[in-house]
Amino acid sequence: MAHYIVLLGPPGAGKGTQAQIISKTLNLAHVSSGDIFRENLKNQTELGKLAKGFMDRGELVPDDVTIAMIRDRLKRPDCAEGALLDGFPRTPAQAEALAEMLNEWDAKIDCVPYISVDADVLIERLSGRWSCPTCGFVYHAVYNPPKVAGICDFDGAALYQRVDDQSETVKHRIDVYMEQTSPLIDYYRKAGLLVEVDGTLPIEEVTSQLLKAINEKVG
Repeated sequence: MAHYIVLLGPPGAGKGTQAQIISKTLNLAHVSSGDIFRENLKNQTELGKLAKGFMDRGELVPDDVTIAMIRDRLKRPDCAEGALLDGFPRTPAQAEALAEMLNEWDAKIDCVPYISVDADVLIERLSGRWSCPTCGFVYHAVYNPPKVAGICDFDGAALYQRVDDQSETVKHRIDVYMEQTSPLIDYYRKAGLLVEVDGTLPIEEVTSQLLKAINEKVG
């Protein structure tokens, strides 16, 4: 029987890292909505062209186009045993559409792990990143600082902070995520599928907690 898992977590929670580890451990395809969009746009598929039309006009890609891309991806052979969904669904409406799609295949969402991290911790994690303009090495003010503040260890270049990593931008990204995703979190909590995992634990411990939660739900 195929198993489907939806992994949720705000920017900076380590969701991408955990998705890769868990998909390999459970031998499930890692289905990332971002990867699917990039693939369809790059290959200029019919769905990709359709999505690009909306994006070029500065409009949101409608749910039916996004869902069609997800359906196409989930029908591939590597998803025969199920999938770990990352970045989709984003709203209760998309969650309903996903449930209907899986129901057609006599399947369902088994578990929705949510990597929970307080906003102040996320801001510290994300806004502490500094990059070298020459070699591209990324430092972190707390977790991986350079030997001399503001200077690259390797080539002596002055470090800079990307706009995406500045605290104002980071706070806005987190606020937008929480605002958009909280209805989805509530949706899955009410469905009895949501399992919260403390994302402030070490990476290996977060992985262990996620696998334990998934195994308990999947049985």
